[in-house]
Amino acid sequence: MVATTEEQVEAVRALVASIPPGRVATYGDIAAAAGLSSARTVGWIMRTDSADLPWHRVLGASGRPAPHLAHKQIAKLELEGVPIRDGRVDLAAARYRFDPPG
Repeated sequence: MVATTEEQVEAVRALVASIPPGRVATYGDIAAAAGLSSARTVGWIMRTDSADLPWHRVLGASGRPAPHLAHKQIAKLELEGVPIRDGRVDLAAARYRFDPPG
């Protein structure tokens, strides 16, 4: 298994920090923008190093928050005006598109 580098951690942190209020991104979106091979790497970074970031703006590809965070995450997103239907974020309306690298 290849270790996650400090540069990769910082790239993910910078991408998460750049998601504006009222918008969201998926773990896969962030992985692609950071040049990582797996959304799971983003998940690991978020679990270990995101307390000071707008973590609530990062979701799985389904648009549903993790069950253990759902109430807190949905409440934060609703305050920002993110469109939510039946406990799921409307990704088509709220997804943030990162600028292509380069």
